Amino acid sequence: MRHLKIIIEMGRGKNVMNNKLQTIPSYEIAEMMGKEHKEIMWMIEGNEKRGIVGIKPTIEISAELHLSDYFIKSSYKDSMNREKSSYECTKMGCEMLANKLTGEKGILFTARYVNKFNKMEQCLKEQNRPSYMLEDPVERAKRWIFEYQEKEKLAIENKKHIETIQKQSDAIQELAPKADYFDALVDRNLLTNIRDTAKEFKIREKEFTAWLLQKKICYRDKKRKIKPYANKMEYFEMKEFTTIWGHSDTQTLITPKGRETFRLLLIRDGLIKDDKQLTYL
Repeated sequence: MRHLKIIIEMGRGKNVMNNKLQTIPSYEIAEMMGKEHKEIMWMIEGNEKRGIVGIKPTIEISAELHLSDYFIKSSYKDSMNREKSSYECTKMGCEMLANKLTGEKGILFTARYVNKFNKMEQCLKEQNRPSYMLEDPVERAKRWIFEYQEKEKLAIENKKHIETIQKQSDAIQELAPKADYFDALVDRNLLTNIRDTAKEFKIREKEFTAWLLQKKICYRDKKRKIKPYANKMEYFEMKEFTTIWGHSDTQTLITPKGRETFRLLLIRDGLIKDDKQLTYL
């Protein structure tokens, strides 16, 4: 089985993954035909001086045919260790070459390459047989070791994949409480006053009020009531209400967006802890 070769085809403008392609090298075909290797190369590539029309240039001008279905460029080292060009010939490529022969030579070459491919197919079947189906105890042990190594390799790859997914999941979970908190406020459309917001943040109302004033988020009006600056209105809503005695007034309420913004700023300033278990009022 010295020259039997199985290669993986990746060409033709599209990925053909794991498509095992059986080939015979062109220098071995020369031996099977009783010709010099250069003559096989002429049959494949053509030789204008000798008036030989090559198979390769004919296939390449066809939109329907793909060269890699027949011949795949390769190389080998000759008896003097020189690197020489060659081709890996598929079964269809061998059929093309056989068509260039006539009479007894064509029949003999056809029989030889067909026999060669049959042996390769049988070899592949043997290679793919699971260990428990092999009768030879030595071969069965070798196959079992190979199968075990492949399973171990797959297990390591799966473990790495799971670890990557877990890291991504942990990162998402770390962000989730803050996102869930804000989403819960938005979904419930909660508006809270300053006292209730301070309670939610677990900070004294007086301290929270002082912080709002210090940060120029709010100010006190003439009646000493807390009101937001005009450029900070996106964090507040002013709601009108009427008392049981018939008096009208307005109340400063904090929006979900304002609450989340203030929470993060208070954490930054060290006034509250990053408590993910906040109380939803």
